Amino acid sequence: MTKTVLITGCSSGIGAATAARLAGSGWDVWATARRPETLTALADAGCRTLALDVTDEASMTSAVATVREVSGRIDGLVNNAGYSQSGALESLDVADVRRQFETNVFGLLRLTQLVLPAMREQRSGRVVNIGSMGGKLTFPGGGAYHASKYAVEALSDALRYEVAGFGIKVVLVEPGLITTGFEAAVAAGMPTGEGPYQEFNAHVQAATAAAYDGPMVRFGGPPEAVAAVVEKALTKARPKPRYTVTVSAPAAMAARRVLGDRGWDLAMRAQFPRPE
Repeated sequence: MTKTVLITGCSSGIGAATAARLAGSGWDVWATARRPETLTALADAGCRTLALDVTDEASMTSAVATVREVSGRIDGLVNNAGYSQSGALESLDVADVRRQFETNVFGLLRLTQLVLPAMREQRSGRVVNIGSMGGKLTFPGGGAYHASKYAVEALSDALRYEVAGFGIKVVLVEPGLITTGFEAAVAAGMPTGEGPYQEFNAHVQAATAAAYDGPMVRFGGPPEAVAAVVEKALTKARPKPRYTVTVSAPAAMAARRVLGDRGWDLAMRAQFPRPE
């Protein structure tokens, strides 16, 4: 029986790579994005495409209803939609932070709530949440983004236990550095203007760009690497609760554990100017 999967954030990067890979493996793929016109290539690759805004209740409800009506079931949900709001915390507009949490956290939770009834009826299903190594450590200037990914860690841990008795498995994927244009999104959302954090924010933006263009990129990987792990999470009989992707993820997580709080702060001092 062909299995059906709903994937968010498919306009580019990890979402697009995952949709294309699963379609090629015979899945009934619903690739979604806020702007469905960005999904033409995925439609050509055999995906069904659908408008879905994870910050809009009506959009989410309609999308899930459409999938259930047309495909008759939902076997997998890949919560991929997300972005980074970077900048020193004092310099951020709280409204911008709320928007990030609406996408990265509340949208993920609400869409999961909407697909769970179908999975419970089937007594089977997989929820795959795309987290980040940033859910286990924090870089200066990324506090808001990291907070959202820490939240995804907690939601995934709780949900994994709560739905296991219904035959539903929850898997968290923690990518490291992935070459998806993440740095461009960071630059676009960085606070501008003068103030005590102007130099610091500029350095955070430059450091992020350097991570994707400089020697560190060899420790990362393409979005297709994440797509391969998502397919494993959806298909293995007994998937792990967590999967890291690329060498950078486990290496950075291990460094954070070993260094402790003060040691990590010292390591960050070597990379980021301290606002003062």
